[in-house]
Amino acid sequence: MKLAPIVTSLLDTDLYKFNMDQVIFHKHTDLCGQYYFKCRNEGVEFTDEMLGEIKEQVAHLCSLRFKKNELDYLRSIRFIKNDYVEFLRLWHPIRDYVSIENTENGGLSVVVDGPLFSAMQFEIYLLEIINEVYFRMAYDYGRLVRSAEERLDKKIKAFNDGTYTFSFAEFGCRRRLSREWEDVVVRRLSKETKNCVGTSNVYLAMKHDLTPIGTYAHEYVQMYQGIDEIPLAYTNQFAMQDWYDEYRGDNGTALTDTITTELFLKDFNRSMVNNYNGVRHDSGDPYKWGEMMIEHYKSYGVDPKTKLLLFSDSLDFDRAQALYDYFKDKAKVSFGIGTFCSNDTEAEPLNIVIKLQYVNGRPVAKLSDTPGKAMCKDTEYLEYLKRSVAFRLDRQKDDRKK
Repeated sequence: MKLAPIVTSLLDTDLYKFNMDQVIFHKHTDLCGQYYFKCRNEGVEFTDEMLGEIKEQVAHLCSLRFKKNELDYLRSIRFIKNDYVEFLRLWHPIRDYVSIENTENGGLSVVVDGPLFSAMQFEIYLLEIINEVYFRMAYDYGRLVRSAEERLDKKIKAFNDGTYTFSFAEFGCRRRLSREWEDVVVRRLSKETKNCVGTSNVYLAMKHDLTPIGTYAHEYVQMYQGIDEIPLAYTNQFAMQDWYDEYRGDNGTALTDTITTELFLKDFNRSMVNNYNGVRHDSGDPYKWGEMMIEHYKSYGVDPKTKLLLFSDSLDFDRAQALYDYFKDKAKVSFGIGTFCSNDTEAEPLNIVIKLQYVNGRPVAKLSDTPGKAMCKDTEYLEYLKRSVAFRLDRQKDDRKK
């Protein structure tokens, strides 16, 4: 079964890939990274035919270059700088950086290894390819689309009849059913409701004249764990400072849970509270997290209603509405909804990720606020990171008692 090209534009990725890459381009070009693929679903099999198609799609991806209109669009985004766009004029994905093979029992091994400014760009493209190949080849694709259409119709109706009243952005690139279907979803949600404020997909933002939305991901904070001079428990501090130096308060929504939100708050001091317009939730109890952030803002005399709480952890539309109803009078509230926008069908979606695991040969990890979401190839390092975080937290508790 031969498929049409899945990725046809290098803009067909999440905005935060460009945001993070710009910081790396300006400050950390010496870093190299290794990314590893993981499928969290049980019993998923990637056949030899799927493997062959994935490899062909990756070869096509690596033949792409940014077009003039795409570079001009990136320049139009207020915080993307011209020197970085000129770098992208020269950049392209390099096939030698990616290894793709089947494993025992039908698993899939994908490793990306190269300069971090280049390796990091592969994540979204590869997830888009793997997901679409799987669903087109393992299922009756037409039937999946019909079930997705029915569900999308119900969502649009619920927005228009007042059942759903919150605003949100479509965050569905990485686990979308297909390129075609994500395009339909973004077009319809943005044209047929007043609630879709934008999309993380830069290509679709350009195509449908929407706001491209995104800040940074866990990998951005993780990469500082690979820099010798930075103590592990202070990586959030260095990451946020570099981000502020690059964007000067623009593009300022901080991700809290890379090495736990509790530790993040130690570095989210008065300066950072003022420099960032909000925070993003991606693990742990969202209600406890939201209340914690509200209290943190209040502790610095900041009105939480002037700050954004952005929820993005495995959200469906009903969960988003419940969170909106709870927090709408306490803070600015918005949502990034991924799979339940772009791959809500009668079939179970794949829970697939490609995570940064090594920087300059050193292991890195995210801890998150949900222990099961931690991912690290080196268990000894993971325990060391946990001890480093606990030591700093305990030491500061002791300091307060004195």
